[in-house]
Amino acid sequence: MTDRVQRLEATLAQRGVDVLLVSERHDVRWLTGFSGSSGAALLGAGMRTLVTDFRYLTQSAEELHAGWATEIASDLLRGVAQALPAEGAVRLGFDDANLSVRDRDKLAGLVREGVALVGAGGAVTALRAIKDAAELDRVRAAARLADTALQTVLADGLVGRTERDVALEIEIAMRRLGAEAAAFEPIVASGPHAALPHAQPRDVVIAAGTLCVIDWGARLDGYASDCTRTFATGELDPRDRAIYDLVLHAQEAALQAVRPGPLGRDVDAVARAIIDAAGHGEHFGHGLGHGVGLDVHEGPRLSKQGDEALRAGMVVTIEPGVYVPGATGVRIEDLVVVTADGAEVLSSLSKAFQVVG
Repeated sequence: MTDRVQRLEATLAQRGVDVLLVSERHDVRWLTGFSGSSGAALLGAGMRTLVTDFRYLTQSAEELHAGWATEIASDLLRGVAQALPAEGAVRLGFDDANLSVRDRDKLAGLVREGVALVGAGGAVTALRAIKDAAELDRVRAAARLADTALQTVLADGLVGRTERDVALEIEIAMRRLGAEAAAFEPIVASGPHAALPHAQPRDVVIAAGTLCVIDWGARLDGYASDCTRTFATGELDPRDRAIYDLVLHAQEAALQAVRPGPLGRDVDAVARAIIDAAGHGEHFGHGLGHGVGLDVHEGPRLSKQGDEALRAGMVVTIEPGVYVPGATGVRIEDLVVVTADGAEVLSSLSKAFQVVG
């Protein structure tokens, strides 16, 4: 944890700030260890201070990494202003990617003369993209738990159960296995409903002879997992089977492209070219993937706009999909660690075409 502080401190001069205000809750947890919902960290000029409120007095004392001190304040931004050095010019960096304009203006009105607010968004987020060994172990554990939970639910079949019931059972199974929560609300979408990439589970019975997309993840020790599988519920229309095979081919080709060096858009282009060539380019409207860690959606982006190079230690999803409105949809997603020479796939469930009755 000391290494995280030192790496961040090394970037302060480059960003032209004396003290950095860390306000996004996942950034605060990564830096300080504090997992509460209300907190802000100040780092620099000899400061390692967490500002929070009375509700978290005991929790902060238990969770903070060594070297951090707690300041209790009834108003978070007022507490930040009061915790700053009392004298001299201070360039206070704030996260302009997450701090609202309203809160920025409020903070500007609270700090003393001589404190200048400087936009410094992304300072922690950029470091969080590279996971250390302990973080990777936590993501691996979350992925294993989530896979076990889905296997438990699939043992009772899909046909005749509602999408909502299956989604609820997945969440319950993960909690019973020790998850803090679902990393996000599970997606269970069958038939034409599977054509919605972020479909909401319905009180609609899953029929035989169709495709069912299940997207789920667990949160364990603060870290998230994310995986998608698409199952058949019986004999399919040949069109649907062809789409499944296409998505699987694109997904496996993209996995082979994961290694340090390529930009996010380069890996995205591998899967996109295969889907485009099959005539389904217009049916693949989202990016290939995203980073996963304390947040289930974080950097880097693997999309047409992904301009960040992959580096060893990143955890990303590889999840191409084809969604034909009013007909069907398929998405296949693995959670992957970028390694020094390729990729480690954390999602253990088979991607081979599978019928679940």
